[in-house]
Amino acid sequence: MARRPHRADEAHHRPESQHRRARVEVEFDEQTVLGALFGQFDTNLVQIENRLGVYISARGNRVLIEGPDDAVARARDVLKGMHQRLLSGQELDSGAVESLIAMSVEPTLEGIITGAPGGAPPIMIRTRKKTIIPRSPTQIDYMKALISHDVIFALGPAGTGKTYLAVAQAVAQLISGSVQRLILSRPAVEAGERLGFLPGDMKEKVDPYLRPLYDALYDCMPPEQVERRIASGEIEIAPIAFMRGRTLADAFVILDEAQNTTPAQMKMFLTRFGQNSRMVICGDPKQVDLPGGVGASGLNDAVQRLEGVDGIATVRFNTADVVRHPIVGRIVEAYEGKDA
Repeated sequence: MARRPHRADEAHHRPESQHRRARVEVEFDEQTVLGALFGQFDTNLVQIENRLGVYISARGNRVLIEGPDDAVARARDVLKGMHQRLLSGQELDSGAVESLIAMSVEPTLEGIITGAPGGAPPIMIRTRKKTIIPRSPTQIDYMKALISHDVIFALGPAGTGKTYLAVAQAVAQLISGSVQRLILSRPAVEAGERLGFLPGDMKEKVDPYLRPLYDALYDCMPPEQVERRIASGEIEIAPIAFMRGRTLADAFVILDEAQNTTPAQMKMFLTRFGQNSRMVICGDPKQVDLPGGVGASGLNDAVQRLEGVDGIATVRFNTADVVRHPIVGRIVEAYEGKDA
C-alpha cells in the first residue's frame, strides 16, 4: 500500500530540486519476509526516508524510491541489504537498519551483504548462535584484519564492537578447530575500589572485571558449551597477571581494556605469543584508568612502537562506528568534544 512521507520527509524534499533526481523500483522475490523488511507501520521505510531524504512507496513486493540520485542509490542498497539479512535468518531492528544506512556510503556494501562476483563469500563471522556481518565501515577493515594478521590492535570508544567481534572470531576459530584454546584477559584495574575489599576468593574478586568477556561469549555460544569449555580449559578467562611466564600456542588470545596496562605489562603480554596463535588487543586510549604515578599506558606505548611492523594491524574506530543505541554515539561525541 502506498504511503505518504512524514513531515520530516517533506522537510528533506524541499531542497531536492538542487540535485539530480532519480526514481528506482526494487522488486523482492521472497515475499514472506516483507512484513519484517518494511517494519510495523512501515517504520523501517520511514527510518530510511528520514535518514536519506528520499520518498519510498511500497505496493506488494515492489518498492519505489524517489529522490536525489545518490540518496536513491544508497536507499536501494540498504533495502537489498535488509532483505538479504532477513533471508539469512538474522534479526532486523532499528540498530541494524541504521548500521546498513551508515555503511551505504561505502561502495563495497553490496559485496559485503551478497558476496563478491564469482561466488566469493561475504564478510561474516559464523558462530553457533548467530551469523555476524559488519555494522560499520571500520568493522569491515577490522573483520578482514582478524583473519589476515597475527596481532591486531583495535582502538576506539565503547560500543564500536572491538571486543565483541574479536570474541566472535575467536569462537568461530575454536569451533572450526583452527585453534585449540581461547584465552581472554584484561587488567583488573580498580575504579575507586580495591580488589582486597571485595568479598570472596580471587576468582570472585576478579570476575566482575571480566564480566564483559563472559557476556560476549554467552552471546556467541550456548551457555552449557561455554561452561563445559571453561571447565575443560579450552576457554580461559583470567587477569593479565596470570599470563606471566607462559607461552600461548595454538590459541586465540584477546586482551580487553588494554589502555589500563603498563608498558611492562604490555611487553610481557605480547611476548607470550606462540606458534599458530593470534592476538587481539582492544582498548580506548582516551579512557585510561591507571592510578597516578604509574606512568604511560602500555597500549599507547605499544602502538607507537609496533605500528607498521609486518604481521601487525592497527584498526582505529571513532564515534561514527558506535553500533549500540544511537544515543551512545552522541554521548561519546559530546565527551570527546569537551575533552578536545
